[in-house]
Amino acid sequence: MTKGTLFLIPVPLAENAAQKSFTAYLGETINSIQTYIVENEKTARKFLKEAGIKTPQSELVVHDYGKHKRGNSMVPYFKELMTGKDVGLMSEAGCPGVADPGAEIVSEAHKRGIKVVPLVGPSSILLALMASGFNGQSFTFHGYLPIDKADRSKRIKELEQISEKNRQTQIFIETPFRNNHLFEDILKNTSAHTQLCVASNLTAEEEYVKTLPIALWRKERIDLHKKPTIFLLYKGN
Repeated sequence: MTKGTLFLIPVPLAENAAQKSFTAYLGETINSIQTYIVENEKTARKFLKEAGIKTPQSELVVHDYGKHKRGNSMVPYFKELMTGKDVGLMSEAGCPGVADPGAEIVSEAHKRGIKVVPLVGPSSILLALMASGFNGQSFTFHGYLPIDKADRSKRIKELEQISEKNRQTQIFIETPFRNNHLFEDILKNTSAHTQLCVASNLTAEEEYVKTLPIALWRKERIDLHKKPTIFLLYKGN
């Protein structure tokens, strides 16, 4: 039996950013499939409505892959794909599979011989890198840094050393309500000439992207509390 295709469907990063995120092909795709695997059903249904889905939402099959469902059998998520139906995979925001648990679904799809098709859409990590002015030829995304203050300080210093040694951009994030604490720790644990880019609320109306050496950041007063933010560190030789 022919298997379906798993389409990786990006979701806008911010409120009122839908039109910045859609492509014509995305609209065609969501109107050609009726089954979705999603991280957050409420967010997913809202996005599909904004993207112009014509299929009545009552006719959609939506598999919840939220945090309380992970670790269970993968079989239910692949019922439709294994019987020839195309399925869309959606994160809560941004690109599925990138800093996102949907990577587990994609990995399983490959194991089952299912075709995977990524659609064009916003990735906060790449948008931040594009806007930073840092090395885009060599970079590493580390996800979250340690929560423990001492461990986090040590890790920041390690990333600065790696950046200087390899001329490599170091990218990381924090839970939004701890952004200000991370920002202060970066300022305390890096040298004055190291460059830091702060990219916050990307694609939103209040988008903020700024690159400065640490010495100048120490004179700035910014509030990143509860604002989705990407931090990029770069120290050239």
